[in-house]
Amino acid sequence: MHRFPQTNLQLYAQLVDLGYSEADLATVARSYELSMALFPGTYRASGKPFLAHLVGTAGIIATLRARAPVVATGLLHAAYTHGEFGNGWLGVSNAKRARVRAAVGPEIEDLVARYTALRWAPATIPAIRARLDAMTGLERDVLLVRLANELEDHLDLGILYPGDVPRRLRFMREDLPAAVEMAERLGYPELAESLTAAFDQIERAAISPAVRRTEAESFRLPFASHRLRLRVVVSHLIARSPWR
Repeated sequence: MHRFPQTNLQLYAQLVDLGYSEADLATVARSYELSMALFPGTYRASGKPFLAHLVGTAGIIATLRARAPVVATGLLHAAYTHGEFGNGWLGVSNAKRARVRAAVGPEIEDLVARYTALRWAPATIPAIRARLDAMTGLERDVLLVRLANELEDHLDLGILYPGDVPRRLRFMREDLPAAVEMAERLGYPELAESLTAAFDQIERAAISPAVRRTEAESFRLPFASHRLRLRVVVSHLIARSPWR
């Protein structure tokens, strides 16, 4: 079993144990409050609550003693790609950025926007790896959040539950060894070790077909008392269209 938090209460306790200040706790708490508003009824493809994934990502970053704004970014890293701002549209917009900036400040919002702009895919990972040594401090912070996200996704055999296991296994085997190397080069050997351990556990494991889900991507379950507005439904359909 891993040692990373999955709830806000566990995260706050972890931060106290690690010696983060009262101001740091307040920064992280503000980010969690915004995350609650942006991810209602939202789940990873595995069925895991999205908030638990965000908390876990932040907790991984905290164990590495990163700055509080970077920990807070872990709680909001998916805000622009998966957060619900009320209109159904995904991606970055000036209005969304203004809302996040007002809630958590310009530094964290800038890190979240930079995270969103970092294209992380088989075709782009080699270039990211090649320029790591030339990255600025902010770029290295964003890459750390990205690597923590990958670890969190792979904990508890997480990639074996969605409906696209072959694709996820191929990505892990062919592309994510570079993530282990990048963690080492960033100066976080414990992160590299945790990634390797998670990957090895997945290679040795099998799960019951009874608990595998059909979803290949994160999804929402709206509350029964809520009805989607037509423009939001259309926005969601466009966002999922194959031609995008």
